[in-house]
Amino acid sequence: MKYAITVLAAAILSACGGAKQDVTTSQDVTVSTTKQQLSYPATRQGAVIDTYFGTSVADPYRWLEDDRSSETEAWVKAQNEVTFSYLDQIPFRDDVRAKLEKSWNFERIGAPFTEGDYQYFYKNDGLQNQFVLYRQKDGAEAEVFLDPNTFSEDGTTSLADIEFSGDGTLAAYAISEGGSDWRKIIIINAVTKEPLEPTLIDIKFSGISWVGNEGFFYSSYDKPEGSELSAMTDQHKLYYHKLGTAQSEDNVVFGADEAEKHRYVGASVTEDDRFLLVSAAVSTSGNKLFLKDLTKENSQFVTILDHTNSDTDLIDNEGDKLFLVTNLNAPNRRVVVASAAKPTPENWQELIPETEHVLRMSKGAGYLFANYIVDAIAKVKQYDYSGKLVRDIALPGVGSVGGFSGKKADQQLYYSFANYTTPSSIYAFAPASGASDLYNSPKIEFNPENFTSEQVFYTSKDGTKVPMIISYKKGMVKDGANPTILYGYGGFNISLTPSFSVANAVWMEMGGIYAVANLRGGGEYGKAWHTGGVQLQKQNVFDDFIAAAEYLQQQKYTAADKLAIRGGSNGGLLVGAAMTQRPELFKVALPAVGVLDMLRYHTFTAGAGWAYDYGTAEQSAEMFQYLKEYSPLHNVTSGITYPATMITTADHDDRVVPAHSFKFAAELQAKATTVNPQLIRIDVNAGHGAGMPVSMVIDQAADIFSFTLYNMGYQQLPE
Repeated sequence: MKYAITVLAAAILSACGGAKQDVTTSQDVTVSTTKQQLSYPATRQGAVIDTYFGTSVADPYRWLEDDRSSETEAWVKAQNEVTFSYLDQIPFRDDVRAKLEKSWNFERIGAPFTEGDYQYFYKNDGLQNQFVLYRQKDGAEAEVFLDPNTFSEDGTTSLADIEFSGDGTLAAYAISEGGSDWRKIIIINAVTKEPLEPTLIDIKFSGISWVGNEGFFYSSYDKPEGSELSAMTDQHKLYYHKLGTAQSEDNVVFGADEAEKHRYVGASVTEDDRFLLVSAAVSTSGNKLFLKDLTKENSQFVTILDHTNSDTDLIDNEGDKLFLVTNLNAPNRRVVVASAAKPTPENWQELIPETEHVLRMSKGAGYLFANYIVDAIAKVKQYDYSGKLVRDIALPGVGSVGGFSGKKADQQLYYSFANYTTPSSIYAFAPASGASDLYNSPKIEFNPENFTSEQVFYTSKDGTKVPMIISYKKGMVKDGANPTILYGYGGFNISLTPSFSVANAVWMEMGGIYAVANLRGGGEYGKAWHTGGVQLQKQNVFDDFIAAAEYLQQQKYTAADKLAIRGGSNGGLLVGAAMTQRPELFKVALPAVGVLDMLRYHTFTAGAGWAYDYGTAEQSAEMFQYLKEYSPLHNVTSGITYPATMITTADHDDRVVPAHSFKFAAELQAKATTVNPQLIRIDVNAGHGAGMPVSMVIDQAADIFSFTLYNMGYQQLPE
């Protein structure tokens, strides 16, 4: 299946760029707590100092950035011993894990899709570490096509992507080992399942786009020398792999020009194999767009967009008509039609105008589907290719949908529906009639009728109204005594729309409240909402989150001693900033795989690509000072009682490198008062989160919930 490749870069890591002094003197710091009876491992302090615009900044734990050193390895082991010894004493931890495992143990089936003579679908029997890809033909019994659970003994190698050739007889699939963003691509005969040639290696931030049965496009960087956590080159390249040739012979199709480098290059081939669209970006927001006619030998790229002032992607084509979705001159996005002969913006014709709501697009069965985000809730409209509205699609309820995509020849499409209290179900959709029929509903031991979600709008520090969805068990009393997790992200134009989580369902069944705030920096209200939380506006995101916590307490959903804050990646930065700015407002802080060193994040892996959202410490004296004032690592103060904190990260995270979490934990352990524990939980042979085996997900969720409730004062599980 061919579709536009959108290159993700969500939130990542750090390393600095001032004048570095690496001095070998050090001191050991050992912190003990009497109340929790914790003795943290000794963490050596080096005398590294960086200078930014005449200001010296100490970085005593710089040595923890070296993930290959035996000293760092020993520190990780020692920290895990302390953390797991602490978790082992929690009397109800085993009960929490048992609840999670029981709730997780149900069959989950994905939407089917057709490739060649087969219909494919993903299925997990319940507690399988990875979903299995099945196929069936003409109603025959389904057979296993690919089982990622056999890729490694411990289940940590996952299926990251699979794409079939146009006729479905060939397939190329990407695997991730230990959660790494680096991929390998394996090419097989899709009929016999036999490998066809040697595995392609060292591929990163890439899609797979076939051209007929001859070959496919993929993207990668030159792999950095030394540690895989080193800063990536800013030159992402698009390659073409012709079947039957060695990877060393793959041609660079785009990105070879040293004079014009792009950090993210993605490719999309139209369903008719006529055009190649290349998206090129220097950051996580904004892309250039180029067109190549594949039917003409030695054709040159034609520029559609020569700047990165907008986000523009291909939806589909009809002959030489290109259907694009863009926020150029339309912050909430619109659909335009471009001619391949004259594809530049001045020649675009508007097909679906911008509205007050953010637009996401998909296509299938000869129709276009406009998925609008209305206060974080999905509304879907069906259009034909002339721009005529066919119908407003009746959805099963208030929540989020995914799908409505497929080939032009498909007669039936599928979509998923879920919200915070409704497990994800698959619906079959008939484009001709607009009818939806339930295709698969999971048999889970969770009754949505016993729970409710409500959306509220609260006021942030500067008067901005911010939405939040609060979910809980019916009958909950607003007495300020409810254990509550407040979750947020607030960055990279990413929208948090209602979704179902088995773990959060268990949390609510145990009497917990789960609240999600739609902070600025996200994409819920278009480009203006995003830019309202970037660079010198980033504090707005933290203010929005803090205001959400204050609202929950003012309205008696919970109180400070029963409130936990949680977020991952860019959301880990959010939690780190909130807990260092308003430590008294929260009882528990749960920063996961967070970007926590804002002065050095851009020097690790692909971190430089996040500068659109964050800015960098070298950008200007003003930007340096702004970053330093909120950087969680640089705002831990001696003698402050910080919330009970459990940082979570993984030793193979090559997106937001674990050094962020390592250094933040060391600072907290050295400076925080002894009232609350300051722990770090480090998964081994895992990455940023994608592809993590179910067993590790359950273990982590059990530890997080147990730590949270225990530090809220519970000695047994709440009713």
